[in-house]
Amino acid sequence: MTSSAGALEAIWIKRVHRGPMDAAPKASLVAGKGIVGNADQGRRRQVTIIEREIWDSLMRQVGGSLPPSARRANLLISRTALAGTRGRVLRIGQCRIRILGETKPCEMVEGTHPGLRAAMFPDWRGGAFGEVLDSGEIAVGDLVTWEEPA
Repeated sequence: MTSSAGALEAIWIKRVHRGPMDAAPKASLVAGKGIVGNADQGRRRQVTIIEREIWDSLMRQVGGSLPPSARRANLLISRTALAGTRGRVLRIGQCRIRILGETKPCEMVEGTHPGLRAAMFPDWRGGAFGEVLDSGEIAVGDLVTWEEPA
C-alpha cells in the first residue's frame, strides 16, 4: 500500500451481463449502486478495479499482449496497490469506494489467453471490487489515493 497518489488510467462500462466493455473518458457513480449504465448496479460488486502494473506483469508472465480491457474490470488504476485492502477506502477524484474484497477471475478470462486465469488467482492479481460511498463524477486522469483510517 503506497502513500503516494496514483491515477485513474481507464474506465469501462459493461451495458449487459457478459457483454462488451465500453471505454469511457468519464463516468457517473451513484452511492450504493455503482456506475451509471453498468450492468452490475446495486450488487455487492458495484465497481471492479485492476492495477496497471499487475496487468503488465501478467502479460509478461503469460507471454500475452492483451489490452487491460480484456480483464473486464470497470477501472484501471496505476501506482496504487490493491492486495490486502479489504475494508479500506479508495478515493478516485471526489468519489470514495470501499474495497469489499478480491476479484477472482471468471472462466471468460481463460478464453482470452491460455494460462491467464491461473496467473491471476494469487495475491489479488485479478483486482478488487467495492461499493460506491459517494455519488459523483470520475474521469480518466483523476488522482487515486487511500483514505487513512480514522
